[in-house]
Amino acid sequence: MNAAEGGSTAVAPTPASGIKTVLKYTGIPPSWLDKRPKLPSRNWLIFLSVSSSITGLYIYDRQQCKAIRRAYIEKVQHIADEPVSALYRPRRVTVYGGKWPGDEDHDQALKYFRKYVKPILVAAAVDFVMIPGKRLGDIANRVADDIKEQRRLEAGLDVRPEIFKQLPTYSTPAEERQAALDGGIVIIGRPTFKEFMAGLRRGWTEPLAKVDADELLAHELENDGRFDEEDEPRAEPAALEPPSFSAPADTPPLPPIPPLPPLLLVPFTNIIGFTKIPLMIWLFFNRRHDVRAGAEAGYKLVAAHTRPFAAPAPAPLFADITPPSGPASDAAFDTTCEGHFRKSLAKLPAENAKAREKYYAELAGRLATARALERGTREPTKDEVQNPPPTEVELRAERLKKEKRWRGDLAGWQIVAPATPVVWDERFRDALRVFAPPDEEASG
Repeated sequence: MNAAEGGSTAVAPTPASGIKTVLKYTGIPPSWLDKRPKLPSRNWLIFLSVSSSITGLYIYDRQQCKAIRRAYIEKVQHIADEPVSALYRPRRVTVYGGKWPGDEDHDQALKYFRKYVKPILVAAAVDFVMIPGKRLGDIANRVADDIKEQRRLEAGLDVRPEIFKQLPTYSTPAEERQAALDGGIVIIGRPTFKEFMAGLRRGWTEPLAKVDADELLAHELENDGRFDEEDEPRAEPAALEPPSFSAPADTPPLPPIPPLPPLLLVPFTNIIGFTKIPLMIWLFFNRRHDVRAGAEAGYKLVAAHTRPFAAPAPAPLFADITPPSGPASDAAFDTTCEGHFRKSLAKLPAENAKAREKYYAELAGRLATARALERGTREPTKDEVQNPPPTEVELRAERLKKEKRWRGDLAGWQIVAPATPVVWDERFRDALRVFAPPDEEASG
Protein backbone atom coordinates (compact mmCIF):
# COMPACT_ATOMS: atom_id res chain seq x y z
CA MET A 1 0.00 0.00 0.00
CA ASN A 2 1.43 3.34 -0.95
CA ALA A 3 1.29 6.51 1.02
CA ALA A 4 -1.79 7.76 -0.80
CA GLU A 5 -3.76 4.66 0.04
CA GLY A 6 -2.81 4.74 3.72
CA GLY A 7 -3.96 8.36 4.19
CA SER A 8 -0.63 9.57 5.73
CA THR A 9 2.60 11.08 4.48
CA ALA A 10 6.02 10.21 6.00
CA VAL A 11 8.26 13.24 6.72
CA ALA A 12 11.90 12.75 5.91
CA PRO A 13 14.26 13.65 8.84
CA THR A 14 16.26 16.89 8.51
CA PRO A 15 19.85 16.01 7.77
CA ALA A 16 22.30 17.09 10.50
CA SER A 17 24.59 19.98 9.75
CA GLY A 18 28.26 19.43 9.31
CA ILE A 19 29.14 20.89 12.74
CA LYS A 20 26.62 18.70 14.53
CA THR A 21 27.83 15.62 12.70
CA VAL A 22 31.36 16.33 13.88
CA LEU A 23 30.49 17.31 17.48
CA LYS A 24 28.20 14.36 18.19
CA TYR A 25 31.24 12.11 18.19
CA THR A 26 32.92 14.24 20.93
CA GLY A 27 30.49 13.18 23.63
CA ILE A 28 28.61 16.50 23.83
CA PRO A 29 24.92 15.86 24.63
CA PRO A 30 22.75 16.38 21.51
CA SER A 31 20.34 18.57 23.51
CA TRP A 32 23.06 21.16 23.94
CA LEU A 33 23.42 21.46 20.19
CA ASP A 34 19.70 22.14 19.75
CA LYS A 35 19.48 25.00 22.34
CA ARG A 36 18.57 28.42 21.07
CA PRO A 37 20.02 31.56 22.75
CA LYS A 38 17.62 33.77 24.65
CA LEU A 39 17.81 37.03 26.62
CA PRO A 40 18.85 36.80 30.27
CA SER A 41 16.19 37.07 32.92
CA ARG A 42 15.25 40.36 34.55
CA ASN A 43 17.35 39.69 37.63
CA TRP A 44 20.37 38.77 35.53
CA LEU A 45 20.01 41.94 33.49
CA ILE A 46 19.94 44.02 36.67
CA PHE A 47 22.99 42.23 38.06
CA LEU A 48 24.99 42.56 34.85
CA SER A 49 24.08 46.25 34.49
CA VAL A 50 25.07 47.13 38.05
CA SER A 51 28.27 45.08 38.10
CA SER A 52 29.42 46.36 34.70
CA SER A 53 28.71 49.98 35.74
CA ILE A 54 30.68 49.59 38.97
CA THR A 55 33.55 47.92 37.15
CA GLY A 56 33.54 50.66 34.54
CA LEU A 57 33.65 53.41 37.17
CA TYR A 58 36.55 51.71 38.96
CA ILE A 59 38.56 51.15 35.77
CA TYR A 60 37.95 54.71 34.56
CA ASP A 61 39.00 56.21 37.89
CA ARG A 62 42.20 54.17 38.11
CA GLN A 63 43.12 55.00 34.51
CA GLN A 64 42.68 58.69 35.29
CA CYS A 65 44.85 58.28 38.40
CA LYS A 66 47.68 56.81 36.32
CA ALA A 67 47.34 59.51 33.67
CA ILE A 68 47.39 62.37 36.19
CA ARG A 69 50.38 60.98 38.07
CA ARG A 70 52.26 60.29 34.84
CA ALA A 71 51.66 63.85 33.60
CA TYR A 72 53.13 65.43 36.74
CA ILE A 73 56.05 63.01 36.85
CA GLU A 74 56.96 63.99 33.29
CA LYS A 75 56.99 67.65 34.38
CA VAL A 76 59.68 67.09 37.03
CA GLN A 77 61.61 64.07 35.79
CA HIS A 78 64.20 66.19 33.98
CA ILE A 79 65.45 67.45 37.35
CA ALA A 80 66.53 63.95 38.39
CA ASP A 81 68.39 63.50 35.07
CA GLU A 82 70.67 66.50 35.59
CA PRO A 83 74.34 65.55 36.21
CA VAL A 84 75.66 66.16 39.73
CA SER A 85 78.97 65.79 41.56
CA ALA A 86 79.91 62.86 43.77
CA LEU A 87 79.37 64.89 46.96
CA TYR A 88 76.08 66.40 45.82
CA ARG A 89 73.44 66.61 48.53
CA PRO A 90 69.89 66.48 47.19
CA ARG A 91 67.14 68.70 48.50
CA ARG A 92 65.74 67.29 51.69
CA VAL A 93 62.36 68.12 53.17
CA THR A 94 60.85 67.21 56.50
CA VAL A 95 57.38 65.66 56.44
CA TYR A 96 55.16 65.89 59.52
CA GLY A 97 52.13 63.63 59.80
CA GLY A 98 50.21 63.87 63.07
CA LYS A 99 47.64 61.50 64.46
CA TRP A 100 44.10 62.05 63.22
CA PRO A 101 41.80 62.63 66.23
CA GLY A 102 39.69 59.57 66.92
CA ASP A 103 41.59 57.15 64.64
CA GLU A 104 43.63 54.40 66.28
CA ASP A 105 45.85 54.16 63.19
CA HIS A 106 48.23 57.05 63.76
CA ASP A 107 49.92 56.64 60.36
CA GLN A 108 47.03 57.74 58.13
CA ALA A 109 48.50 61.17 57.33
CA LEU A 110 51.86 59.73 56.26
CA LYS A 111 50.10 57.01 54.26
CA TYR A 112 48.40 59.81 52.31
CA PHE A 113 51.80 61.43 51.72
CA ARG A 114 53.43 58.20 50.56
CA LYS A 115 50.59 57.40 48.17
CA TYR A 116 49.90 60.78 46.57
CA VAL A 117 52.80 63.22 47.17
CA LYS A 118 55.86 60.99 47.40
CA PRO A 119 55.83 59.80 43.72
CA ILE A 120 56.37 63.37 42.52
CA LEU A 121 59.24 64.00 44.95
CA VAL A 122 60.90 60.72 44.04
CA ALA A 123 60.65 61.54 40.33
CA ALA A 124 62.39 64.88 40.98
CA ALA A 125 65.09 63.30 43.21
CA VAL A 126 63.93 65.20 46.31
CA ASP A 127 64.87 63.46 49.54
CA PHE A 128 62.61 63.49 52.57
CA VAL A 129 62.41 62.37 56.19
CA MET A 130 59.04 61.52 57.72
CA ILE A 131 58.18 62.32 61.34
CA PRO A 132 55.02 60.61 62.62
CA GLY A 133 52.91 61.56 65.60
CA LYS A 134 51.69 58.46 67.42
CA ARG A 135 49.54 60.42 69.87
CA LEU A 136 47.96 63.86 69.87
CA GLY A 137 50.58 66.42 70.80
CA ASP A 138 53.61 64.39 69.66
CA ILE A 139 54.29 66.67 66.69
CA ALA A 140 54.12 69.78 68.88
CA ASN A 141 56.59 68.28 71.34
CA ARG A 142 58.96 67.14 68.59
CA VAL A 143 59.00 70.52 66.85
CA ALA A 144 59.57 72.38 70.14
CA ASP A 145 62.40 70.06 71.18
CA ASP A 146 64.14 70.25 67.79
CA ILE A 147 64.04 74.05 67.78
CA LYS A 148 65.39 74.32 71.32
CA GLU A 149 68.16 71.87 70.46
CA GLN A 150 69.17 74.00 67.49
CA ARG A 151 69.03 77.15 69.61
CA ARG A 152 71.30 75.56 72.22
CA LEU A 153 73.84 74.67 69.54
CA GLU A 154 73.81 78.21 68.14
CA ALA A 155 74.10 79.66 71.64
CA GLY A 156 77.12 77.47 72.42
CA LEU A 157 75.37 75.60 75.23
CA ASP A 158 75.82 72.31 73.35
CA VAL A 159 78.74 71.33 71.12
CA ARG A 160 78.73 69.01 68.15
CA PRO A 161 81.14 66.05 68.36
CA GLU A 162 84.47 66.84 66.72
CA ILE A 163 84.49 63.52 64.88
CA PHE A 164 81.82 64.78 62.49
CA LYS A 165 84.17 67.48 61.21
CA GLN A 166 86.52 64.82 59.81
CA LEU A 167 83.87 63.39 57.49
CA PRO A 168 83.91 64.48 53.83
CA THR A 169 80.16 65.13 54.01
CA TYR A 170 80.50 67.50 56.99
CA SER A 171 78.64 70.77 56.64
CA THR A 172 79.09 73.90 58.67
CA PRO A 173 76.11 75.26 60.65
CA ALA A 174 75.63 77.95 58.00
CA GLU A 175 75.59 75.34 55.23
CA GLU A 176 73.11 73.19 57.13
CA ARG A 177 70.84 76.16 57.66
CA GLN A 178 70.93 77.06 53.98
CA ALA A 179 70.18 73.43 53.04
CA ALA A 180 67.14 73.52 55.32
CA LEU A 181 65.92 76.76 53.70
CA ASP A 182 66.39 75.23 50.25
CA GLY A 183 64.41 72.17 51.32
CA GLY A 184 61.15 72.81 53.09
CA ILE A 185 58.61 71.42 55.52
CA VAL A 186 55.62 69.34 54.44
CA ILE A 187 52.58 69.44 56.74
CA ILE A 188 49.82 66.89 56.13
CA GLY A 189 46.39 68.06 57.31
CA ARG A 190 45.09 70.74 59.64
CA PRO A 191 45.60 68.79 62.92
CA THR A 192 49.29 68.46 62.06
CA PHE A 193 49.40 72.14 61.10
CA LYS A 194 47.96 73.17 64.46
CA GLU A 195 50.45 71.00 66.31
CA PHE A 196 53.33 72.34 64.23
CA MET A 197 52.45 75.97 64.93
CA ALA A 198 52.03 75.28 68.65
CA GLY A 199 55.42 73.57 68.77
CA LEU A 200 56.97 76.37 66.74
CA ARG A 201 55.97 79.00 69.28
CA ARG A 202 57.01 76.83 72.22
CA GLY A 203 60.40 76.22 70.63
CA TRP A 204 61.03 79.95 70.21
CA THR A 205 59.51 80.97 73.54
CA GLU A 206 60.45 78.45 76.24
CA PRO A 207 63.83 78.70 77.99
CA LEU A 208 66.77 76.65 76.76
CA ALA A 209 67.46 74.79 80.00
CA LYS A 210 67.20 71.04 79.54
CA VAL A 211 64.22 69.69 81.46
CA ASP A 212 63.36 66.03 82.01
CA ALA A 213 59.57 66.06 81.75
CA ASP A 214 59.26 62.54 83.18
CA GLU A 215 61.34 63.47 86.20
CA LEU A 216 59.28 66.60 86.85
CA LEU A 217 56.05 64.64 86.58
CA ALA A 218 57.36 61.91 88.88
CA HIS A 219 58.34 64.54 91.47
CA GLU A 220 54.90 66.14 91.25
CA LEU A 221 53.13 62.81 91.68
CA GLU A 222 55.37 61.87 94.59
CA ASN A 223 54.10 64.84 96.56
CA ASP A 224 50.37 64.51 95.90
CA GLY A 225 49.74 62.00 98.70
CA ARG A 226 48.34 59.13 96.65
CA PHE A 227 50.92 56.68 98.03
CA ASP A 228 50.98 58.02 101.59
CA GLU A 229 50.21 55.67 104.48
CA GLU A 230 46.77 55.95 106.05
CA ASP A 231 48.09 57.67 109.17
CA GLU A 232 49.89 60.30 107.12
CA PRO A 233 48.12 63.49 105.96
CA ARG A 234 47.14 63.26 102.31
CA ALA A 235 47.49 66.23 100.00
CA GLU A 236 44.83 67.00 97.48
CA PRO A 237 45.83 65.87 93.96
CA ALA A 238 46.61 68.53 91.45
CA ALA A 239 44.01 69.23 88.81
CA LEU A 240 44.58 67.56 85.47
CA GLU A 241 45.87 70.42 83.38
CA PRO A 242 48.00 70.37 80.24
CA PRO A 243 51.60 71.50 80.70
CA SER A 244 52.09 75.18 79.73
CA PHE A 245 54.84 77.74 79.99
CA SER A 246 54.41 80.95 81.93
CA ALA A 247 57.26 83.42 81.83
CA PRO A 248 58.19 85.35 84.99
CA ALA A 249 57.88 89.10 85.01
CA ASP A 250 61.63 89.69 84.63
CA THR A 251 62.04 87.45 81.56
CA PRO A 252 64.29 89.02 78.91
CA PRO A 253 62.80 89.88 75.51
CA LEU A 254 62.03 86.92 73.31
CA PRO A 255 64.64 86.23 70.60
CA PRO A 256 63.83 87.22 67.03
CA ILE A 257 62.97 84.36 64.71
CA PRO A 258 65.14 84.00 61.60
CA PRO A 259 63.65 82.93 58.26
CA LEU A 260 62.30 79.39 58.50
CA PRO A 261 62.03 76.72 55.77
CA PRO A 262 58.96 77.28 53.59
CA LEU A 263 55.86 75.27 54.38
CA LEU A 264 53.94 72.99 52.02
CA LEU A 265 50.39 72.77 53.37
CA VAL A 266 48.74 69.59 52.08
CA PRO A 267 44.98 69.24 52.77
CA PHE A 268 44.03 65.88 54.24
CA THR A 269 40.76 64.54 55.61
CA ASN A 270 40.50 61.11 57.22
CA ILE A 271 36.98 59.75 56.84
CA ILE A 272 36.10 57.32 59.64
CA GLY A 273 32.89 56.17 61.28
CA PHE A 274 29.93 53.99 60.37
CA THR A 275 27.81 56.94 59.27
CA LYS A 276 30.48 57.97 56.75
CA ILE A 277 30.33 54.71 54.76
CA PRO A 278 28.45 56.31 51.79
CA LEU A 279 31.15 58.99 51.58
CA MET A 280 33.86 56.32 51.78
CA ILE A 281 32.28 54.50 48.84
CA TRP A 282 32.16 57.71 46.80
CA LEU A 283 35.82 58.40 47.59
CA PHE A 284 36.79 54.86 46.58
CA PHE A 285 35.57 55.52 43.04
CA ASN A 286 37.05 59.05 42.91
CA ARG A 287 40.67 58.56 43.92
CA ARG A 288 41.70 60.75 40.99
CA HIS A 289 40.85 63.84 43.04
CA ASP A 290 43.32 62.82 45.75
CA VAL A 291 45.93 61.94 43.13
CA ARG A 292 45.57 65.36 41.51
CA ALA A 293 45.70 67.21 44.86
CA GLY A 294 48.78 65.28 45.99
CA ALA A 295 50.54 65.69 42.65
CA GLU A 296 49.87 69.43 42.60
CA ALA A 297 51.25 69.74 46.14
CA GLY A 298 54.40 67.83 45.22
CA TYR A 299 54.84 69.92 42.08
CA LYS A 300 54.63 73.15 44.10
CA LEU A 301 57.44 71.92 46.34
CA VAL A 302 59.63 70.83 43.44
CA ALA A 303 59.11 74.12 41.58
CA ALA A 304 60.17 75.98 44.78
CA HIS A 305 57.99 79.05 44.21
CA THR A 306 57.14 80.64 47.57
CA ARG A 307 55.16 83.57 48.92
CA PRO A 308 54.92 85.17 52.38
CA PHE A 309 52.68 83.46 54.92
CA ALA A 310 49.30 85.20 55.03
CA ALA A 311 49.09 86.18 58.69
CA PRO A 312 45.77 86.19 60.54
CA ALA A 313 44.12 89.53 61.07
CA PRO A 314 44.78 91.03 64.51
CA ALA A 315 41.96 90.69 67.00
CA PRO A 316 39.92 93.88 67.52
CA LEU A 317 40.40 95.76 70.76
CA PHE A 318 36.66 95.87 71.37
CA ALA A 319 34.20 93.03 70.84
CA ASP A 320 31.68 95.17 68.92
CA ILE A 321 34.23 96.19 66.26
CA THR A 322 34.26 94.14 63.05
CA PRO A 323 37.81 93.38 61.90
CA PRO A 324 38.69 94.73 58.44
CA SER A 325 38.26 92.30 55.58
CA GLY A 326 41.32 91.19 53.65
CA PRO A 327 42.90 88.22 51.87
CA ALA A 328 42.30 84.81 53.42
CA SER A 329 44.79 83.88 56.09
CA ASP A 330 46.89 80.73 55.81
CA ALA A 331 45.90 80.10 59.42
CA ALA A 332 42.49 79.07 58.03
CA PHE A 333 44.11 76.27 56.01
CA ASP A 334 41.88 73.19 55.53
CA THR A 335 39.27 74.19 58.13
CA THR A 336 36.63 72.07 56.39
CA CYS A 337 38.32 68.88 57.57
CA GLU A 338 37.32 69.63 61.16
CA GLY A 339 33.70 69.05 60.23
CA HIS A 340 34.58 65.36 59.85
CA PHE A 341 35.83 64.95 63.43
CA ARG A 342 33.80 62.50 65.46
CA LYS A 343 31.33 64.27 67.71
CA SER A 344 32.33 62.00 70.58
CA LEU A 345 35.73 63.72 70.67
CA ALA A 346 34.12 66.68 72.42
CA LYS A 347 33.64 64.36 75.40
CA LEU A 348 37.33 63.47 75.58
CA PRO A 349 38.18 65.76 78.54
CA ALA A 350 35.21 64.40 80.55
CA GLU A 351 36.05 60.80 79.66
CA ASN A 352 39.66 61.45 80.54
CA ALA A 353 38.68 62.74 83.97
CA LYS A 354 36.27 59.82 84.50
CA ALA A 355 38.96 57.26 83.69
CA ARG A 356 41.36 59.01 86.03
CA GLU A 357 38.81 59.04 88.86
CA LYS A 358 38.04 55.34 88.39
CA TYR A 359 41.71 54.42 88.39
CA TYR A 360 42.42 56.23 91.65
CA ALA A 361 39.32 54.72 93.25
CA GLU A 362 40.78 51.26 92.59
CA LEU A 363 44.37 52.22 93.36
CA ALA A 364 43.87 52.34 97.14
CA GLY A 365 42.79 48.69 97.30
CA ARG A 366 45.55 47.52 94.97
CA LEU A 367 48.14 49.47 96.97
CA ALA A 368 46.90 47.94 100.25
CA THR A 369 47.19 44.45 98.76
CA ALA A 370 50.71 45.11 97.48
CA ARG A 371 51.89 46.39 100.88
CA ALA A 372 50.24 43.57 102.80
CA LEU A 373 51.91 40.91 100.68
CA GLU A 374 55.25 42.69 100.74
CA ARG A 375 55.24 43.06 104.53
CA GLY A 376 53.88 39.58 105.13
CA THR A 377 50.85 40.70 107.14
CA ARG A 378 48.73 38.15 105.28
CA GLU A 379 49.26 35.12 103.08
CA PRO A 380 48.58 35.34 99.35
CA THR A 381 45.45 33.68 98.04
CA LYS A 382 45.50 30.88 95.50
CA ASP A 383 44.75 33.30 92.68
CA GLU A 384 47.46 35.67 93.88
CA VAL A 385 49.98 32.83 93.85
CA GLN A 386 49.13 31.98 90.26
CA ASN A 387 48.85 35.62 89.15
CA PRO A 388 50.92 37.80 91.49
CA PRO A 389 49.47 41.32 91.85
CA PRO A 390 51.70 44.28 91.03
CA THR A 391 54.13 45.48 93.67
CA GLU A 392 54.18 49.04 94.98
CA VAL A 393 57.09 49.88 92.70
CA GLU A 394 55.15 48.57 89.70
CA LEU A 395 52.08 50.54 90.77
CA ARG A 396 54.12 53.73 90.92
CA ALA A 397 55.50 53.12 87.43
CA GLU A 398 52.02 52.28 86.13
CA ARG A 399 50.59 55.47 87.60
CA LEU A 400 53.35 57.59 86.07
CA LYS A 401 52.65 56.07 82.67
CA LYS A 402 48.91 56.65 82.92
CA GLU A 403 49.25 60.23 84.14
CA LYS A 404 51.65 60.97 81.31
CA ARG A 405 49.18 59.59 78.78
CA TRP A 406 46.16 61.38 80.29
CA ARG A 407 47.88 64.73 80.41
CA GLY A 408 49.43 64.34 76.96
CA ASP A 409 46.13 63.35 75.36
CA LEU A 410 44.32 66.27 76.96
CA ALA A 411 47.00 68.77 75.96
CA GLY A 412 47.09 67.38 72.42
CA TRP A 413 43.32 67.54 72.01
CA GLN A 414 43.23 71.11 73.27
CA ILE A 415 45.68 72.01 70.47
CA VAL A 416 43.75 70.38 67.59
CA ALA A 417 40.17 70.92 68.81
CA PRO A 418 38.02 72.85 66.29
CA ALA A 419 37.34 75.56 68.85
CA THR A 420 41.07 76.20 69.28
CA PRO A 421 42.55 78.72 66.83
CA VAL A 422 45.93 78.22 65.24
CA VAL A 423 48.69 79.45 67.53
CA TRP A 424 50.17 82.70 66.24
CA ASP A 425 53.16 84.78 67.21
CA GLU A 426 53.85 88.13 65.55
CA ARG A 427 57.47 87.05 65.13
CA PHE A 428 56.21 84.52 62.57
CA ARG A 429 55.04 87.26 60.23
CA ASP A 430 58.42 87.81 58.57
CA ALA A 431 59.82 84.33 59.22
CA LEU A 432 57.28 82.07 57.51
CA ARG A 433 56.74 81.44 53.82
CA VAL A 434 54.60 78.87 52.01
CA PHE A 435 55.01 77.10 48.69
CA ALA A 436 52.76 78.49 45.95
CA PRO A 437 51.83 77.25 42.46
CA PRO A 438 54.47 78.14 39.83
CA ASP A 439 52.00 80.32 37.94
CA GLU A 440 51.40 82.41 41.08
CA GLU A 441 53.74 85.34 41.32
CA ALA A 442 56.36 84.79 44.03
CA SER A 443 56.94 87.91 46.03
CA GLY A 444 59.39 88.93 48.69
